[in-house]
Amino acid sequence: MPDERGTFDVEEFADELSRARSNHDIGTALWFEDDRIRVFESRLEPGERAPFHVHDKTYFWTVVDAGRGLQRFADGTYLVHDYVLGETKRLDHTVTETLIHDLENVGDTTLRFVTVELKD
Repeated sequence: MPDERGTFDVEEFADELSRARSNHDIGTALWFEDDRIRVFESRLEPGERAPFHVHDKTYFWTVVDAGRGLQRFADGTYLVHDYVLGETKRLDHTVTETLIHDLENVGDTTLRFVTVELKD
């Protein structure tokens, strides 16, 4: 299925968005951390949603359980994407070039990623 893009009313999430810059929980479970990296699992059951959070470091994720996800971004846009097993993406962010988004499982299967954040 092709990606779907659109807009949403950010006021619906105003309280959560106001706290997003201080939410560095980029997964649902922290598996490992040292002075160079953090490794997270993100596991969302159908209908479950991870709150808005900030990415201010380079990171990459890999899909380990495929599914359909809805990402809302702080600028009021959204993306619905079908994530496939093994799909991997690297994103470069800094404290001055951040990404704030949430993630909701809008499919009917468990959606799961492993995410590695580079600290330096």
